[in-house]
Amino acid sequence: MRETPFSSLVGCDLPLQLAGMGGGLSDVSLAAAVCDAGGLGVLGAGGLSIDAVRSMLDAMAEATDHPFGLNFLMPFIERDQVSLAAQRCRVCDFHFGDPDPVYVEIAHEGGALACWQVGSAEEAEAAAEAGCDIVVAQGVEAGGHVRGTNSLDELLEDVIRAVDTPVVAAGGIGTADRVRSLLDAGASAVRVGTRFVAATESTAHPQYIDALIAASAEDTEMTETFSADWPDAPHRVLRSCIEAANAATEDVVATVGTGGDAWPIPRLSSMPPVKEAQGNIAAMPHYAGTSVQHVQRRQPAAEIVAELCSQLS
Repeated sequence: MRETPFSSLVGCDLPLQLAGMGGGLSDVSLAAAVCDAGGLGVLGAGGLSIDAVRSMLDAMAEATDHPFGLNFLMPFIERDQVSLAAQRCRVCDFHFGDPDPVYVEIAHEGGALACWQVGSAEEAEAAAEAGCDIVVAQGVEAGGHVRGTNSLDELLEDVIRAVDTPVVAAGGIGTADRVRSLLDAGASAVRVGTRFVAATESTAHPQYIDALIAASAEDTEMTETFSADWPDAPHRVLRSCIEAANAATEDVVATVGTGGDAWPIPRLSSMPPVKEAQGNIAAMPHYAGTSVQHVQRRQPAAEIVAELCSQLS
């Protein structure tokens, strides 16, 4: 397989990284499956307590012997979580905030690599100056919360020119042709989320997965609709969930869990629908990048990895 500075640095076989999706979408089962298939599996830690992070790290260590990462969303980050993760995982992955050398240093002190997802060449330069080992260029085609406003092709060219660190391409990546073209353009790896939401190991609600399978790129939209608990954070979702959320009349659209342990999901919350969710699933955010047109069925994560990397030998 094609070795790149990213795969050599991280210690994985393939230049592919699972996007660290929050809300429980990027959990141990999915991340471990990507690791075992040769990529870098990344767990999502956004909004979790330190005890939950510790339990997730314990479970991940049991699930795979391969390197993995942990993703932190800067609006919800806690210093102790980063310190803990840096001692247990290969990559501390940061998103949606100005590159901060303090957190890069914490990652390095624990023995981890620091990776920062950016939306501009200026932000990439700031990440490199902060000491980051890896920079992720996220194009506007990405699903979930999006940092920049440029297309991936334009941004990737600018970021590669701006920094000397390995650059990972992210946003709207759903085929082997696209993976190969991005690596040919100078990317050191690709970062993929939407395709893996439909993996058999995914925790996404079946109704959410069905909506992805039925959708095309034109069915996605950049919005700030689901910002009740995370303001000023643009995100790409399926247009159908925006319509359903705007039509909903209840203050709480769903619950997650059962009995006394169930917790409410308010209308316009950023929480995506996981399997345990009950209620108006259609009115919860269905995060999806423009690669959603390539989500055609449920399939194992290993199969998705093999398909995306099939032209790299």
